[in-house]
Amino acid sequence: MRIGEIVKRTGLSRDAIRFYEKKGLITVGRINPVFNNYKDYTEDIFQRLMMIKKIKHLGFTINEIGEMLQLMDVNQANCAMISAKVGEKIADIDQKIEELKEIKKTILLEAKQRFSSCDPTSTTENCQGLFKKP
Repeated sequence: MRIGEIVKRTGLSRDAIRFYEKKGLITVGRINPVFNNYKDYTEDIFQRLMMIKKIKHLGFTINEIGEMLQLMDVNQANCAMISAKVGEKIADIDQKIEELKEIKKTILLEAKQRFSSCDPTSTTENCQGLFKKP
């Protein structure tokens, strides 16, 4: 199938599919390189793109997806290996959540301190809030 059909079937953009090809996540053959040079997206490529889409939706980076696909390509993506990758991703997410909680706490504290002198009904002045000097 050509790119238009693979776009419709996967819900991915042309740019995303070309990006995945450029990054080596998929390898696409040519239908007839002598006459039209169209790319041929096989059912296997469709399945691989759907897998990439799902894994990306779970928050894995392109590099992480590439590593997992390489393991699959050489039949080394056993449950223990994939489980370890998932565990690493969950640990990363937990760390980001803690960092975001700290940022939120800082913003709330700063806002409370700095907005105490603001007139919330004023529409003629720029609110200096977080921008004014402490």
